[in-house]
Amino acid sequence: MSDREGFSTAPETHTPPEIGIGMLGYAFMGRAHSNAFKTMPYMMYPPPAVPRLIALCGRDEQAVAGVARQFGYAGYYTDWRDMLADDRIALFDNGGPNNVHADPCIMAAEAGKHVFCEKPLARTAEEAKAMLDAVQKANVKHMVAFNYRFVPAIRQAYNLIRSGKLGRIYHFRATYLQDWLTPPYHTPWLWRLNRAIAGTGAIGDLGAHIIDLGRFLVGAEIKTVAARTQTFVTEREKPNGDLGKVDVDDAFAAVIEFENGVLGTLESSRFATGRKNYNLWEINAEHGSIQFNLERMNELGVYWVDDDPPETTGFHDVLVTDERHPWMDHWWPPGHIIGWEHTFIHEIYHLLDCIVHDNPIAPYAADFEDGYRGAVVADAIVESARTGRQVDCSY
Repeated sequence: MSDREGFSTAPETHTPPEIGIGMLGYAFMGRAHSNAFKTMPYMMYPPPAVPRLIALCGRDEQAVAGVARQFGYAGYYTDWRDMLADDRIALFDNGGPNNVHADPCIMAAEAGKHVFCEKPLARTAEEAKAMLDAVQKANVKHMVAFNYRFVPAIRQAYNLIRSGKLGRIYHFRATYLQDWLTPPYHTPWLWRLNRAIAGTGAIGDLGAHIIDLGRFLVGAEIKTVAARTQTFVTEREKPNGDLGKVDVDDAFAAVIEFENGVLGTLESSRFATGRKNYNLWEINAEHGSIQFNLERMNELGVYWVDDDPPETTGFHDVLVTDERHPWMDHWWPPGHIIGWEHTFIHEIYHLLDCIVHDNPIAPYAADFEDGYRGAVVADAIVESARTGRQVDCSY
């Protein structure tokens, strides 16, 4: 008892270890990851480890200092090299633009730090392979932030497929559409439109996700690609009034074949008017089909061939919010939906658990091997569109 009548202190339990976090990037992804690091320990309780937010890094000192203060980082750096020399940091989280994925991740691995990197892993497969080689040589944990693997409905679909209940898979089709490059937004030139920084456009920004989901759900590598790309607006205004060249794809469409014979299609666009974050995929199989739409992320459409009675056959809408569904026992009563930000919390729990217990990152999460193989497919899409020919994916 304390000296306050009726008040008792919480009983002592096993204290999880602390893991020091160094984060590169303070914008969209930096904030999403920072929120997850702060929320995970008390919602997914008891946590495998408690993230200790050591340092945030960004080039704009005023901006990075403000975000570091907002999320409770102990301090900040304006040069990632200085941050990676900080021996308090055990896990490096790379949320920077694509052109600063390779060098910082490789340096972090060489310093013995575990590495968590945003998608796409790299601008090219060659760059991704160098990153994979570095983390494997250093024997550190490595994960790519394909957070949609951690949507409860998608994990439920994965479990359903792995159970064998769907039987042989025939088709995988996926579409990821957004509209933020179209009028009336008048989006200015930015780094995502520059090949030297981004590598690709819609392919790496959106397509990387559906490439990964195809490999994850189908359970096989993509063997061949036949693709087309298009850039609809080739110049955009910079903040200083100059025109900047757009030299990446605004949209792509591809026909793919998996090594196990599954036929698939992939399509992504940032010019799909009316679509905000429309990530829709469907699998057709021997005994039924499943479908998912990220804009309704708590729902999974399921169809069974042998539904009875026949007059009611069709897709059934399953609300994936029950305690028996993946991760939902950490959240709210059935029917109370969760959101996009929760995927990062599930993802970070998995990463820290793998670090503490020396478990493999794959197959449930994407490691750098997955990131590299996805980059091979992305390169094949680019090459197929350039040559007008079908391209074999050589891993």
